Amino acid sequence: MTEIKKMTIVEAINLALHDAMAADPTVLVLGEEVGDVQEGGVMGVTKGLSTKFGEDRVKSTPISEQAIIGAAIGAAVGGYKPVAEIMLMNFITVPMDMIVNHAAKLRFMSGGQTGVPMVIRTMTGSGFSTGGQHSDYLEAWFAHTAGIKVVAPSTPDDAYGLMRSAIDDPDPVLFIENLPSYWTPAPVTKQIIPIGKAKVAREGNHISIIAHSLMVTHSLAVAEKLAADGISVEVVDLRTIAPWDRETVLASVRKTGRAVIVHEAVKQFGIGAEIASVITEELWGTLKRPVRRVGAAYSAVPFSKPLEQAHAPTPDSIADAVKAALA
Repeated sequence: MTEIKKMTIVEAINLALHDAMAADPTVLVLGEEVGDVQEGGVMGVTKGLSTKFGEDRVKSTPISEQAIIGAAIGAAVGGYKPVAEIMLMNFITVPMDMIVNHAAKLRFMSGGQTGVPMVIRTMTGSGFSTGGQHSDYLEAWFAHTAGIKVVAPSTPDDAYGLMRSAIDDPDPVLFIENLPSYWTPAPVTKQIIPIGKAKVAREGNHISIIAHSLMVTHSLAVAEKLAADGISVEVVDLRTIAPWDRETVLASVRKTGRAVIVHEAVKQFGIGAEIASVITEELWGTLKRPVRRVGAAYSAVPFSKPLEQAHAPTPDSIADAVKAALA
């Protein structure tokens, strides 16, 4: 029997990169400070990889997001499988033209002849007073872009399994990591998790919460607390934002008749609007209450700690939405 070890998301992603590089010599890692000379990045996600696989395959780059993504696209078109790190998600705005107009569109514009098998790792998440240019969730921008997949794991096990699938995918994949979740240990089975498949993280009968990333952790805490009051909450972890798993989500809401969609990105124009629209279109007549959304306030992420705490969804605000939907 294979031993199942507990590890953090940092360790799980590091292991996924290691295993992928060991299995396939075309897998490359590049980004700012990813080499061991710089201690494997600011969070140590790539620590040890350049020592094991060499600096030709794990390359620290200049501080230039355009250079990182441009090199990754070129490598992908040339037959490699690059994993490019953009240190913080807000910085992804710098090479966005390359991601949207080149990486995501080359398959369409070449009649399916040219794929771009690359992964873009990026980190975000509020709670550390890093301010409005370091904490945003921008997943809706890329979920809106045909040709790129978007994943956001909430557990170390999902981080490992989704990273392995992302590296093997024939198209670009945006891999969103959550900073506050980085160091919470959990079992890792090393199972490959298919992109586009959600999971029911907790079963329930009264209402469904659909979430991803850190909001899954918050939602599970809410479900546990409300269970003491006799409220049975089902929690669906999207895992993949684009393409999202319509079947699993609709099956859950069809069972419970109520839905709350939670994301850390601002509520306006977020992915929750798309999911709520599909639920309403497909399950009209089955829903017992209107679908509710919980998201961040329509502003930049504040630097002030009290304002930052009021900005993003919390277990309390999620619980309030659940109670309102059950009223």
